[in-house]
Amino acid sequence: MSRFMKARVAAVDQISSSVRRLTLVPIDGAPSFTPFSPGSHIVLGIPGEGRVCRNAYSLISPPDDTSHYCIAVRRQPVSRGGSEAIHSRVQVGDELELSPPSNLFLPHWQARHHLMLAGGIGITPFLSYLPELARRGASWELHLRSQDLDAARFPEAAPYLASGNITQHRLERPNLQALLARQPLGTHVYICGPQAMIDAVHAAAASLNWSLSRIHHEVFAAPMPGTPFTAVARNSEVEVEVGAEESLLEALERSGVETTSLCRGGVCGQCRVELLEGEAEHRDGFLNEQERASQCCVMPCVSRARSARLVLDL
Repeated sequence: MSRFMKARVAAVDQISSSVRRLTLVPIDGAPSFTPFSPGSHIVLGIPGEGRVCRNAYSLISPPDDTSHYCIAVRRQPVSRGGSEAIHSRVQVGDELELSPPSNLFLPHWQARHHLMLAGGIGITPFLSYLPELARRGASWELHLRSQDLDAARFPEAAPYLASGNITQHRLERPNLQALLARQPLGTHVYICGPQAMIDAVHAAAASLNWSLSRIHHEVFAAPMPGTPFTAVARNSEVEVEVGAEESLLEALERSGVETTSLCRGGVCGQCRVELLEGEAEHRDGFLNEQERASQCCVMPCVSRARSARLVLDL
């Protein structure tokens, strides 16, 4: 895809037994990468068996330093190829594809206080928040719930540990109701972690009559495998077989069909495409129930087919 550019792996650091940190630098004579805002992510292309696996990863490096990008990747127990490749095959000197940064998780700078709640690797988007929060003199606190991931192992977090604003919860879960209840008026809450954690924060906030406009979350959910099916891009006159382990979006990209995507996790709506024939199995978090029931469209980044064939307006 033309919007992807090349980068070189300049360093690989083991943050924990299951988390690796990659430092990427520009190649082809570029002096620096594209500037980005706190909370941004990139899509990284990792060569796999017969295909390129493209996953979204939060940028953890300081936004004001574009000489390099840093990401942190957890090794998933059941990997579709991306995290496994980063942990077992990617080495210093390798060249990878990456997209320009996109942001679906920008802090609300008008907030009186910023409360960040991270579950494990969910700490990553908040690491790019910290330099800008400090620069603005903003009020903030970060809570990390993880038994094996230590915030102190991240160089990006090190300058802020002495502030006392970073709390690690190892064995016990934080008391979300008590935590939210003691927040000052005007606090905004940011959550990145498992869906159960996101749901628990929303439930606690609802019990305290918090406005939903003050609660923000981000999750990058890798597409789950499923039954193979056929996809037809009618306008492009392309027919492609979608394998059990690849997403509809990946199959279309592999076939050269022009598509638009951003989060690749079913939450942003950028890849939405009109469904002309067939029945989709909706797995996204963007469409409403009426849109799903009408079978008028599909989110190819995560959704699949209930029928043997989908015909798309592409």
